[in-house]
Amino acid sequence: MSDKGFSELRLEGVSRSFGSANALKGLDLTISGQEFVALLGPSGCGKSTALNCLAGLMPLTGGSIWIDDKRIDGLPPEQRGFGMVFQNYALFPHMSVRANIAFGLKMHKVAKADITRRVDEALRLVQLTDHASKFPGQLSGGQQQRVAIARAVVLEPPVVLMDEPLSNLDAKLRLEMRMEIRRLHQTLGLTTVYVTHDQEEALSLADRLVVLRDGEVQQIGTPEEVYAQPVNGYVASFMGYRNMLALEITGASGSGVVVEGNGVRLSGTSRDGLASGQAVAAIRPEDFVVGDVTANSIDVTVEIVEYHGRELSVSARLPGGEPVYFRTDKRLAPGDSAKISVPAERVLVFEP
Repeated sequence: MSDKGFSELRLEGVSRSFGSANALKGLDLTISGQEFVALLGPSGCGKSTALNCLAGLMPLTGGSIWIDDKRIDGLPPEQRGFGMVFQNYALFPHMSVRANIAFGLKMHKVAKADITRRVDEALRLVQLTDHASKFPGQLSGGQQQRVAIARAVVLEPPVVLMDEPLSNLDAKLRLEMRMEIRRLHQTLGLTTVYVTHDQEEALSLADRLVVLRDGEVQQIGTPEEVYAQPVNGYVASFMGYRNMLALEITGASGSGVVVEGNGVRLSGTSRDGLASGQAVAAIRPEDFVVGDVTANSIDVTVEIVEYHGRELSVSARLPGGEPVYFRTDKRLAPGDSAKISVPAERVLVFEP
């Protein structure tokens, strides 16, 4: 596949409103060539709106979109030349796999010999060469999604836009297709913008994540940065499960704080500058250790124990009655009293 030939794609203050409702508010994002960026958030957060604005399917209310020094937000979708992969595949049922993949090339009046070569290459890349003469109805969901991806990449677009492409697949196929999408991205040197509500999907695929809420960016960063160092309580609670304990800050020194309440006293790190008053301590279940192994220990009463192979998932109660969840390889049973500890650097403290 050909060189995509640009350095960066920029969204500058991109906004979209519907009447008085702001679906997207001032999105600033620079995407490097060959980067994989995931727009992540719950339903209604503005991620699909951002993708549709980028594709040209929806006009901007404000802002601009650039590829290097060329402004493109005034161009219709077909002149932007982006490849698109949708949730519903959108394949032509009366056309063979080969014909579906070749359709866009024919519309662009590509020479017949070049069409054959590029379609053959796309079929090989998505491992569907043996299914080229079949019709979409004869394929599994995962195979149909591969056809949709091949149809997008065969155009050799500067950018591929993917809108929840795996949400219709079962768990096993989602895992397989995730690996397939990442492989294609790396093999072809694609620039990919990917919309999803699935945190695991975004973490495993993307070079960078853009976490959105109510049309506004909450955090932009690598998967490691967003997962381990969320900038606010919303990102902390959204990116995988965290216990969110309502406590009060009773001491502070630099970014270190002490939080207390309901029989719990913990040292932690203030992530948004909070140094006094009510707070939320965010702790992942896997960050707890059973035993009094650090100064940050809590007495709990075990309620429910679930077996998960090498570890147990435990639901317990704090002294004040609040629930807390942790994972351990230690044997515990309902009714047991236990101490659990957590390193201070793993206790992230935010505004309520």
